[in-house]
Formats: sequence, C-alpha cells, structure tokens
Amino acid sequence: MDYLSFKTTYQINKKSWIIMDATGKKLGRLCSIIAFKIRGKHKPNFSPHLNCGDHIIVINSAKIQLSGKKWMYKKYIHYTGYPGGQKQILAKNIFKKNPCLLIHKAVFGMLPKNKLRKKLIKNLHIYSGNIHKHHQLNLNKNKLNKSK
Repeated sequence: MDYLSFKTTYQINKKSWIIMDATGKKLGRLCSIIAFKIRGKHKPNFSPHLNCGDHIIVINSAKIQLSGKKWMYKKYIHYTGYPGGQKQILAKNIFKKNPCLLIHKAVFGMLPKNKLRKKLIKNLHIYSGNIHKHHQLNLNKNKLNKSK
C-alpha cells in the first residue's frame, strides 16, 4: 500500500464458469446459492462494490420444483405505470411461457438493488434443457488448440 496516496488496491482473480443442474431442486434454495456465487461472496477477495463473482450456467431449468401449492398461488406482480395498470401473473403461467424466467426473476430479486445488479445478472446463463452453447464453444476451442 502506498502510504502517501492512501489508495487501496484490489486483487482481481479470474472468473470461473460453474455449471449447476436444476433437476429436482427447489427454486428459492437453488437461486440463493446462485446469487451468492454470482456476487462472489465465496471468494476470499470479495468486495461489495466490484463484480468479482463467477459465471453461472444453469441447465435443466424446466425441471425446477416449487414447494406446496406455489404453482397455483404464487403471483408475480408488476406495475405498468398507468392508472389501473397493476398486472399479476401466476408462477405456472410464467413457467409455461419460459421456464428460465422463474430462475432469472428469483436471482434478480436476490441481488443488491443498485447499478451493480444489471452487471451481475449478465453472469447468469439459464437453459431449459441439458445442452448449452457454452459447452459447444469450449469443445470448438479445444479442437482448435489440438489441431495447432
């Protein structure tokens, strides 16, 4: 540390890629682990104002579970900005439309409510099936490296 300028330096590690399988897991418990790792709180060099978390790939989001009767009674509410513009959507309807959206909404709500949240959520990649494009890119890179 430079004692004349009193500037703090931060050690930034490389971001790693973590694959998580959502098969048979509860929505809230899985998303709290994802939010923890996206934020970077599991690393020893965690800083609350930096994007130092990992990239998370969630596969099989179509096999996520909700406990109890939450499929029928859990509502997602948003307001359009117009008088009488409050909209309510049930969890089962969001799941039918796009199963990835349930995990995205849950993790987005668990991140800090500031400018960093939009940067952090870009580290989350959700896929409803077993196949994700990041795996294919890694295979292509390995093939290129072996041919050289």
